Amino acid sequence: MYPLKNVSCVWTSKLAYIIGLLATDGCLSKDGRHIDFTSKDLCLVEIFKNYLGLKNKIGKKVRGDEKEKRYFHIQFGDVNFYRFLNSVGLFSAKSKTIGPLRIKNGYFFDFLRGCIDGDGNIRTFRHPESQHLQLRVRIISASRKFLEWLQGGTKHYSIKGFMMQVQRAYVLEYAMRDSINLLNKVYYKNFPASLRRKFVIAESFLRT
Repeated sequence: MYPLKNVSCVWTSKLAYIIGLLATDGCLSKDGRHIDFTSKDLCLVEIFKNYLGLKNKIGKKVRGDEKEKRYFHIQFGDVNFYRFLNSVGLFSAKSKTIGPLRIKNGYFFDFLRGCIDGDGNIRTFRHPESQHLQLRVRIISASRKFLEWLQGGTKHYSIKGFMMQVQRAYVLEYAMRDSINLLNKVYYKNFPASLRRKFVIAESFLRT
């Protein structure tokens, strides 16, 4: 008998962050009850586990044609939480079909932090001519509709990103000023713990 309700579906900043992780690096099985989260960062899977209060063990798995188990993952069954995710707009086989999600007001940037930690990146580099420090925040997805929705969500706060296609994936990228403004929304004062290796890049650009 599979558990019907283990995970709380009450909106919090942590839950919004978890939904961001699931929207980018999560998987909902076709059976209507199992949810899987996979990452190369063990600490990120541990955050996922702790935020949801799971007792399940973290395992390792391969991806694609790889033979070495280099990725950490956790799987659990919760029918009620699965249905909650459906109500938000997450379904099985979502990678190319995911579109706009129903994120509760006030939690968009917690959700976006989860997207960045899941399948995004924050990078700095030197401009090849001026040698001035540059910053870029990017989120990658196989679904253009999903990234267009994210793009519209940040534009509401006068943070403008631009879209591009790289091979079979789409990339939503923010230039220097917009990246700084975005990171200051995502990493607000006393935000819940997130993936540290990405935060340390953003930290020097924060105003608080």
